[in-house]
Amino acid sequence: MILINNVKTPFGAPEESIVEKALRMLGAKRAEVKEAWLSKTSLDARDRRNILAVSTVAVRLHGGEEKKAASVKDAVYKEEKPFTVKKGREKLPGPIVIAGFGPAGMFAADLLSREGYRPIVLERGYSVEERVKAVEKFWTEGVLDPACNVQFGAGGAGTFSDGKLTTRINDPLCGYVLEQFGDHGAPRETLRRAKPHIGTDLLRQVVASIDREIRKNGGDVRYNTRLSGLKIENGVLKGVSTDKGDLPAGQLILAVGHSARDTFRMLLDSGAAMEPKPFSVGARIEHRQTLIDRGLYGEMAGHPALPPGEYQLSHRVGDRAVYTFCMCPGGLVVPSSSEEGQVVTNGMSEYRRDRDNANAAVAVSVDSRDFGSHVLDGVAFQEELEHRAFEMGGRSYRAPAVTVGNFLEGKTGLDLKTVTPSYALGVEAGDFGRLFPKQVTDMLRTGLRLFDRKIKGYASADAVLTGVETRTSSPVRVLRGEDYEAFGIRGLYPCGEGAGYAGGIMSAAVDGVRIALRIMEQYAPEE
Repeated sequence: MILINNVKTPFGAPEESIVEKALRMLGAKRAEVKEAWLSKTSLDARDRRNILAVSTVAVRLHGGEEKKAASVKDAVYKEEKPFTVKKGREKLPGPIVIAGFGPAGMFAADLLSREGYRPIVLERGYSVEERVKAVEKFWTEGVLDPACNVQFGAGGAGTFSDGKLTTRINDPLCGYVLEQFGDHGAPRETLRRAKPHIGTDLLRQVVASIDREIRKNGGDVRYNTRLSGLKIENGVLKGVSTDKGDLPAGQLILAVGHSARDTFRMLLDSGAAMEPKPFSVGARIEHRQTLIDRGLYGEMAGHPALPPGEYQLSHRVGDRAVYTFCMCPGGLVVPSSSEEGQVVTNGMSEYRRDRDNANAAVAVSVDSRDFGSHVLDGVAFQEELEHRAFEMGGRSYRAPAVTVGNFLEGKTGLDLKTVTPSYALGVEAGDFGRLFPKQVTDMLRTGLRLFDRKIKGYASADAVLTGVETRTSSPVRVLRGEDYEAFGIRGLYPCGEGAGYAGGIMSAAVDGVRIALRIMEQYAPEE
């Protein structure tokens, strides 16, 4: 097919007019066109008096696509390669076990089950329905279930997020993953956006649908079942231990997510090759969504054809960065602890993104200079910050918070005006200079002042910072080779965000699919 890029139209223009302009750019007559559709669109709001939609349109002709594309500046010929699965002939040495039912484990299990491999999924948390109950009980009563929370349970941490499907990786498998999201209920029009998102409410339905398909195709999803050990003989995986008993295993796809600290310790004790990994820490910042919209759209803010404004900001000083992460338009700051005596924040939006506040993590990169060189020193650094936040919030899972004006002046206090903190369990005035190391607070202040130049009002005195945000990515990496197997342990496949090989829903899902394909390439399905 041909992809026609840089198709500029007034924002809000109907799809038909966008496609028509693309065909004019291509110089194609309707009789030549087999089919044409809007592939992706984004907004260009740099000139706030003339906000444009910038789209990519996909076109299939009745022939001659490659020659036609070569003659047009913004057209690219793309050879379409169907998604194929190659199956090996070796007999499986044991069941394929998958630890974790986040995006990586979920998409690996879905593909394997459809191809006849009948995987067994172990998920320490609960099903979507039971998980929602556990999370809501924590948010309303402060009663934390360490086995099932915002970090653990069906769908992984992304189930209680904005459901963003953006990624920086350029992998052909991204198209397959998006198609699967669509097949399981994600709105097709959302998947065509340059920054697709599903929202936590619809993402839960997608996760439940994938669960049903895995079971229908012979897979087994076992909730409330935690991986607790590995059985290794002469460097080869033979089985796994769980809190419900032992299982034989020929392969283990380890997709446990970035918060499975007990699993990291177990892997280290089992002899897995691991290393500490840089990550980031910071706080959630909240503004009124209307302020962000004005900062991005100017006088056009509030126009019904414009989506809630979203942003991505960053600044680097030497080898340290401060940046915004997981921006949630019209969303909430949510309690996200997974262990008792610790406070963790995250952001969440529903599909409509229609809450009063916008929020995002403002995070500062940290590495072994900040927390040490032992494999688990990053974990200990996270735990220290989270425990400090718990103490500062009054030991009740309330979160420490400060208004931006006070923070920039080195003061404490919540001078609340236009922004009402959305953190469900409430906030307490906290001293962020005592909460974070100096190098982190200094970079946070630098970032806020610079970001205010890009979005007017970003460093408004009454914007609210709520802490702490520590689960930006995994603090460890479980080392693997080019065949995706763990160094020194045959049959173990470190996978996804928790193992240090992904950074969000899409890249984690792609990594899960990639490893499933690798296993199928070697082994035949179960008889």
